[in-house]
Amino acid sequence: MTYDTWVLLFLGMLTAMLLYNIAQWLWHRERVYGLYTLYMLVWLSYFLLRNSPNLVNFPNNVWYLLRTIGPMVAYWVYFEFTIAFLEVKKRQPKLIPLFRYAQATLLVYFGIELVFCLATDLWQKPIHELVHTIVRVALAIFSIYIVIQVYKRRNAVARLFITGSLLLVIGGVMAMLFSLTWTSFQTSDAIPFWQAPLTYMHIGIFLELLCFSMGLAYRHRRESIRRALVDKELAREREQRLREQVEAQLAVQQLKHKMTEVQMRALQSQISPHFLFNSLNTLSSLIADEPERAEQFVDQMSSVYRYLLQANDRELTTLTTELTFIHSYYHLLKTRYGQGIVLDDDIADSFRSYLIPPLTLQLLVENAVKHNVVSANRPLRIRLSTSETGALCIWNNLQRKLNNHTTSTQKGLLNIIEKYKLLHQPPIQINETTDSFEVILQLIEPA
Repeated sequence: MTYDTWVLLFLGMLTAMLLYNIAQWLWHRERVYGLYTLYMLVWLSYFLLRNSPNLVNFPNNVWYLLRTIGPMVAYWVYFEFTIAFLEVKKRQPKLIPLFRYAQATLLVYFGIELVFCLATDLWQKPIHELVHTIVRVALAIFSIYIVIQVYKRRNAVARLFITGSLLLVIGGVMAMLFSLTWTSFQTSDAIPFWQAPLTYMHIGIFLELLCFSMGLAYRHRRESIRRALVDKELAREREQRLREQVEAQLAVQQLKHKMTEVQMRALQSQISPHFLFNSLNTLSSLIADEPERAEQFVDQMSSVYRYLLQANDRELTTLTTELTFIHSYYHLLKTRYGQGIVLDDDIADSFRSYLIPPLTLQLLVENAVKHNVVSANRPLRIRLSTSETGALCIWNNLQRKLNNHTTSTQKGLLNIIEKYKLLHQPPIQINETTDSFEVILQLIEPA
C-alpha cells in the first residue's frame, strides 16, 4: 500500500469516527462529547490540509505555519478534553494548574510561531526546527507525566485513556524521529506507507481515538448503570415511605379508636382530686397573706387545667407547647414546695419543634413528686434534656418516701408506653439506680 492510499484510508476512518461522535454529542448533550468532537475535527482538518496542499493557494510561510501549529492546537484541545473526560477537577484537582500552565505555554508558542512565520523568515532557519522539536519533546514528557498520575486511578475509563494517550505519544515520537532520519521519503506520496513518518502519527492518533471512543462508551454505560441503580433505590425508598405513610395512617386510625379509653384513664390520673385539693389549699393560704402571688397562682392553675382539658383532642403536640405547659405546672409545684423542688430545662433549641404525645412530661413529673421526698433539706431535682439523636431524657434524683402509703400502679408509665406503641415509635427506656430514676423516650420528627 502506498502512502497516498493510506492517507485516504486514514482520513476516511477519521471522518467516520467524527460523524459517529457528532451523533453521540447530539444525543447525550454533554460537554465532553463536544470537546472530543472538536479534538477530532482539528486532527481531520490538519491532515486534510497537510496532505492536500493544492486545495488552497496559501503562501509557503502560511502553509508552514498551519502545518506547525496544527498539532499544537490539537494538544491544547486534548488537555481540555482530558480534564472533562477524567473529571480531573473533582478527582485530582491538584493536576488542574499543570494543565493550565501547559495550555498557557502552548498559547505563547503560538505567538512565537506567528512571529517566525509571518513577521520574519526564521521559519526557514534551523533555529525554528530546534524550537519546534523542543516543544514537541516537552509535550511528550508532560503527557507521560499525566499518564503516570492518571495510572493511580485504577478503573477501566482511566486505563483506556492511558492506553490512548500512550499510543498518541508513541506515534508522535516515532514520527518525529523518522522525520529526522528518513528525510528522503518525506515529500513522496508513492513510497510504501510504512516508510512515511506521518504514517506512525496517523496510526497513533487512530488508536488513541479508538481508545477514547471506547472509554466514552464505557463511561456512559457505567453512568447509565449508576443512574439506574439510583432510580431503583429512589423507587424503593418511595415505596418504603408510602408503606410507612399507610402504616402511620392506620396507626392514627387505631389510635383514635383506642384513645378514648386511654385518654379517660390518663385524665383520671392527671386531674386527680388530691392534686386539685392541694392546689386549692395553697391558693387559700396565698389569698390572705400574698394576694399578688395568689393572682399569679390562679393564672398558672387556669393555664394548667385548660391545657389538661384541651390535650385530649390531640394525638401529638410540639415539644415547645408541652414545655410551656410543664413550666406552668412547675409553677404550681414551686409555689407549694418552695425550695424543695428544682426543675432544670436543658432542651436543645433544634428539637423544640419535634412532637410528643400531650401530657407526657406532666405524667413523669407528677410521678417524681408523688413517690419521692420533696423538702427544702432534701430537694427533688428534675432535669429535662435532649440527646444528639433526638431522644428526650427526664431525670430525677431518687429519694423514695419511707412510709409511702400510695401504692404505685405505674399508670403514668403504662399510659406513655401505650401511646408510643400505638404511634409505632421506639419503646421508652427506664433506667433506675439507687440514686436516680430516668426515663428516655424518642421525640417524633415533624413531617
